[in-house]
Amino acid sequence: MVQNTALALLPVLTVLAVSVLTKRALLGLLSGTVVGAILIGGWGFFDTLVGTFGASLTNETVHWLVLVVVLFGILIAYFNASGAVSDFARWTERFVNSRRKSLLLTWLLTVALFIDDYLNALTVGTSMKKVTDRYGVPRTLVGSIVKLTSAPIAVIIPFSTWAVFFAALLEQDGVTVNGSGFGAYLAGLPTVFFGWFALIIGLLLALGVLPLVGPLKREQLRVDRTGDTLPEGLTPEERAFELAEDGAQSARPLPYNFLIPIATLVAVTILTEVDIVKGAAAAVVVALILYVAQRRITLKGVLDHAFEGITSMGYVMVLFVLAFMVQQINMDLQLAEWVIGATEPVMHGALLPAIVFLVCGIYAYATGAFWDLAAVITPVVLPLAIAVGVDPVLAGTAVFSGAALGSTTCLYGDGIILASKSVGVKPLTLMLSILPYAGLAAALSFIAYLIAGCVSFAG
Repeated sequence: MVQNTALALLPVLTVLAVSVLTKRALLGLLSGTVVGAILIGGWGFFDTLVGTFGASLTNETVHWLVLVVVLFGILIAYFNASGAVSDFARWTERFVNSRRKSLLLTWLLTVALFIDDYLNALTVGTSMKKVTDRYGVPRTLVGSIVKLTSAPIAVIIPFSTWAVFFAALLEQDGVTVNGSGFGAYLAGLPTVFFGWFALIIGLLLALGVLPLVGPLKREQLRVDRTGDTLPEGLTPEERAFELAEDGAQSARPLPYNFLIPIATLVAVTILTEVDIVKGAAAAVVVALILYVAQRRITLKGVLDHAFEGITSMGYVMVLFVLAFMVQQINMDLQLAEWVIGATEPVMHGALLPAIVFLVCGIYAYATGAFWDLAAVITPVVLPLAIAVGVDPVLAGTAVFSGAALGSTTCLYGDGIILASKSVGVKPLTLMLSILPYAGLAAALSFIAYLIAGCVSFAG
């Protein structure tokens, strides 16, 4: 078995190369798993592949994510069948009457739902895509603003799931302020540079201050020419599901048919200690009661639309299984250990925070491991920072910024997959659209960590 060598990078490179060249994320992930299985199992690679597939299917996180996307699929199908999203879009006309306002509201809603990046990625895309469609906004732009904001806001607001997890890591490794890891996290918030830069770039993009570049510019030109906000390459079934408006619309829009289930989703999620499964299940039940009582959905249609919603999420569920297979292969190949071993010699002095951010960002982007990355690398980085005279809190925030960079950009990360589904685009399309802006935020963050590292080391 290949361990602790540069060959451990081969599965990740295969995933990225095949995905970009063929524009098929599933094919890229499958190719990466096969290459990884060959590296691990040699001639017995098929047994390795089957074993990795079984491990992915039994992964508790995969089970949880499948439940989340199934429940959201059902909820979205009920929204479409009842006309709830269309009613919400019509209702917003009274205060959202321009492209800029529609995108600004998208950004603000993503910030408001900071408690978890899954919650805002799924909810905001579902809420706003029909509103932004009115003004010829490409779905990829909506998804880009949501994803540029969702993980960054979660990492810089100290009461989110990200903050709780990262604060626990700091305390576990003995880095505290006033006796707690949470105090250290609060002290380090100003230096979570990627979070701040990505948040600002998302806002400037929403306001139209930053120009559209690369794939986003080409997509806007296509939308201007055709009037079709959905990207090319969707199957007929995906297009039909995204554009479905088969519910009866009232003469006067009834926004509560959409807002009550969404408010239920958010409230129950927060009250159950950020359990999105319970929040989504409660939203489905509330939506069902509302729409059946108003006869917007028939009793027979309840199961029909639920099945339609579940099948619409099939692609996402397969992506999750393959993504976790790649993560398992990376662990078996000891990729994290190789990366740490290869880069540790240059992690010294004033350069340490910038190098840590760069390594963590690249690793998280390449592997789809964000919290796992932080759990593995903080026990290495924090003692190293103390040993070389760099503020360990600064080194810790460099790790967390790198994790947020990966979550914002990784093709097969759960954040990109969920955000892309919520706005009706392919993960690869969304990733390529985000990269120029996330790259700018990453470059600014790298410079900021260089400066902060010099200041910390000198002090």
